Amino acid sequence: MAKKPNILFFVADQMRADSLHHLGNAASVTPNIDNILNDGVSFENAYCQNPVCVPSRCSFLTGLYPHTTGHRTMHFLQRENEPNILKEMKNNGYEVIWIGGNDIVPRDKLKTAYCDAYYEGIDFTDTRDFTGGKLFGGLADNQPVVTEEMMNDGSLYSFYIGKLEKHDLCSQMDWNRVKIAIDYIERKSKEKDTKPFFLYCSLFFPHPPYACEDPWYSMIDRSKVPPRRPNIQTLKDKASMLYGINEKQHLDNWSEDRFTELRATYLAMVSRFDHQFGMIVDKLKETNQYEDTSIFVYSDHGDYTGDYSICEKVQNCFENPVSNIPLVVKPAK
Repeated sequence: MAKKPNILFFVADQMRADSLHHLGNAASVTPNIDNILNDGVSFENAYCQNPVCVPSRCSFLTGLYPHTTGHRTMHFLQRENEPNILKEMKNNGYEVIWIGGNDIVPRDKLKTAYCDAYYEGIDFTDTRDFTGGKLFGGLADNQPVVTEEMMNDGSLYSFYIGKLEKHDLCSQMDWNRVKIAIDYIERKSKEKDTKPFFLYCSLFFPHPPYACEDPWYSMIDRSKVPPRRPNIQTLKDKASMLYGINEKQHLDNWSEDRFTELRATYLAMVSRFDHQFGMIVDKLKETNQYEDTSIFVYSDHGDYTGDYSICEKVQNCFENPVSNIPLVVKPAK
């Protein structure tokens, strides 16, 4: 029997479909994901089953709707007797390597049934101050004091930071995860007559806070950033929680230039994700494993990013910004 193909799941956190260049965003810079379409396909109408992390990940890793097994909120993770594609692939001859985001298995449970190795990507020996004086920088003990002014002018609940002068904890975490994936692919290429691999690599970007470093921060053309959807208060018959969230976030007085900068920073985060994906594809090609690997690039859900004058996400609302996700597939030959 011919060897089974390798499989790569490269998963974003909170990436909306219209943040990719080939799906119509003129300001987006995503050449690596766009170019993979030379060998694959992009599903324009892909939708997640829930717009927050845990229910969505429980769904796409089990193949079940979230409500069928009670995964309706962020607080109910998988039970040990539930199906999971990582567990199934391991039981069917794959070497399963899980890198990055969890949101599936409770921390007090072992992951040995799901994978051969798990790497979170956080270097707990690194004692640098990752906050850089910025709100949401990473280390709770070093957070600046939240003022009433920040709460009233939208600075707090916009989750906006902007340009990173140095890596914060979340930013560095993704670079660690990509390095682990690349090192594994290199090591795997030197092994002979081994199991096929199932590499599940889940990054943090472009999850808020909205912050990114150069060159990605500066490469987004602000004049090409698409216009926002209208303020939720001007619309009728939307979910009641959206009106409440809009009132609490205090973004109604933001200028369009300020929203554009936030949205451009988000696109920069998407561009960095694309660059990191390209690094992994390059390593697969360099080690002659690209053609033997089926690649899936997608996200758990999207992000409002200023649409309806709302930032971040919200549970159990299904507007396109939070439910329409990228899904790009490159099959093995």
